[in-house]
Amino acid sequence: MGEEDEMLPGSVHESVMRPSQALRGRADEVLGYDFNGGVVYGDLLASMARTGFQASLLGRAISTVNDMLDWRLSMEPVAEDATEEERKPSFRESVKCKIFLGFTSNLISSGVRESIRFLVEHRMVDVLVTTAGGIEEDLIKCLCPTYMGDFALPGAQLRSKGLNRIGNLLVPNENYCKFEDWVVPILDQLLVEQTQQGIVWTPSKVIARLGREINHPSSVCYWAQKNGIPIYCPALTDGSLGDMIYFQSFRNPGLVIDIVQDIRGMNNEAVRAGLRKTGIIVLGGGVPKHHICNANMMRNGADFSVFINTAQEFDGSDSGARPDEAISWGKIRGDSDPVKVHCDATIAFPLLVAETFAKRFHN
Repeated sequence: MGEEDEMLPGSVHESVMRPSQALRGRADEVLGYDFNGGVVYGDLLASMARTGFQASLLGRAISTVNDMLDWRLSMEPVAEDATEEERKPSFRESVKCKIFLGFTSNLISSGVRESIRFLVEHRMVDVLVTTAGGIEEDLIKCLCPTYMGDFALPGAQLRSKGLNRIGNLLVPNENYCKFEDWVVPILDQLLVEQTQQGIVWTPSKVIARLGREINHPSSVCYWAQKNGIPIYCPALTDGSLGDMIYFQSFRNPGLVIDIVQDIRGMNNEAVRAGLRKTGIIVLGGGVPKHHICNANMMRNGADFSVFINTAQEFDGSDSGARPDEAISWGKIRGDSDPVKVHCDATIAFPLLVAETFAKRFHN
C-alpha cells in the first residue's frame, strides 16, 4: 500500500483540531486602528487597549491612571467609625487619590522632562522621587541645553572633544562647568545657614532651595518648590551634584545633609495619606521605584500602580520585578490591578500623559 493510501488516524486530527473554549463575550476582540477613518489621535490611542502586546498594556496603564484621577472618597462606603466631617458628601467628593511619580535621571536628560514639568506645574501629582541626575540635569538645562547625538558615536572621540554621551544625547562638559559656577555659591550659603541658623538640610530641602534659586519656568524643581510638591532623592550625591559637594568638603567643609528626616518624610507621605487612596507611576527602576513602593508598604500597599520600563525580572533586580513581586511584600495591594508596560518611557509616557492628565487639563 502506498503512503498516499494510508488513512489519517483520527487521534491526529483530534489533537490538532481540539475544540476550543468560547471567548466571545468573555474577552475583547483584537482590533487595531483603522486609518480609513482618518488620523484621529485620541481614537488611535484608545485603540491600543485592543491592539495586543505592549500596546494593550499601555492601554491598561492609561485606564489605570484615569482611575486614579477619577477616584473620590465618595465612591467608597462610609466607614462605621467615620467622623461627622468624613460623612459629609462635599468632604467625601473633595478627597482625591494621592499620586506618587518616580523617574530616573535619563528621562530628565530626555524630552520627557517637559511632560513631567507639565504635571508638576499644574499640581497633577503629589510626590516626586528621582535620582541625583534627575535634579542636576533639570537645573543644568536651565543654564544650557542638551543636544541630540547618536548611539554609535565613539566614546574616545567624544572624550577628546569634551562631550559626554547619554544614549543618543550629548552633554558638553561646559554644561557642568556652568553648573559648578552656579551651584557652588548656593552650597556655601547652605553651610552658612546651617552654622548660623541651625538649619538641618535634607535632600528634599536642598532640592527645594535649588528650585527656588534657579527660578526658571522650564524647571521641574522650580515648579515643585513653587507648588509645595516634595522631591525626594536619597541618592542625591550620586552625580554631578555629589561631585560639587565632594569638592566643597575640601574647600569649605562642614555641610551636612540628613537623610533620616527625609525617610520619615517620604514614608509619612504614604502613612498619612489617611482616607485617600494612593497611586504610583514609576518610569524606569532603581531608587525611585523602590523608594515609592517601600513607602507604600507602610500603608499595606498602593491602590493603583503603573510601571513603565524595559528591565526584566530574570536577574532578581527590583527594577525588572513584575508588580506581583511587590504584592508579595505588601507594597501593592493584593486586590488591585497593577500594570507594567515593557517599553521605553520616552515613547510610552508622553502618550499616557496625552490620554490622561493633559486630556483632562485641556478639556
